[in-house]
This record gives sequence, structure tokens and C-alpha cells, in this order.
Amino acid sequence: MNNCFFCKILNREIPSKFIYEDDVCFAVNDINPKAKKHILVIPKEHIVSLNYVEDLNLIKDLFSAIRKINKQENITDFKTLINTGKNAGQEVNHLHIHILSN
Repeated sequence: MNNCFFCKILNREIPSKFIYEDDVCFAVNDINPKAKKHILVIPKEHIVSLNYVEDLNLIKDLFSAIRKINKQENITDFKTLINTGKNAGQEVNHLHIHILSN
């Protein structure tokens, strides 16, 4: 997607420090954090929202990445959040998972 903020980050069009990256996803700090640690886990494939996930292995891979990120960042207590749709608070139309920890 040409105008997708997360795709631009992935393509290095918008500078950002990657906390984590593998073949399936990458992770960055949220630019508007809602907790002391607020990390976004973003699939590399442009998928608008959870409603458009066709391969459920993607979900497994994303949560596997979350476990690795939490270990790397020494996060033991956290919550995950997936906003799906504008009325649910999704601001960027690209699936992403929030990791929030204090």
C-alpha cells in the first residue's frame, strides 16, 4: 500500500528503529505510547485488519514474535491489544498488535 504508514516504515521510507524483525513481522515503539513500554508488532504483509487474516498461521507467528520481544525487552507483565476497525480505535489500516507494559 503506497499510503500505509507501517508499510512506509517497513520500506525504510519513514525512519524508525526496529526493536525486532523476522521473516513475518517487525516491531517498533509506538510514537504515541499509552504505557511505559508500548511496542507495536506489525506483519510485513499488508493486511488491513484482523478481519482480513486468511492464514491463521500468521497469528501464531505474531504471538511467537511477541514472546521473543518480551524476553528481549525483559517484559514479564503485559497486555496485548488488537484494535479492529475505526470504531474500535484502529488508527492505521494495517493489522498490528500492541504490547503494553509498565
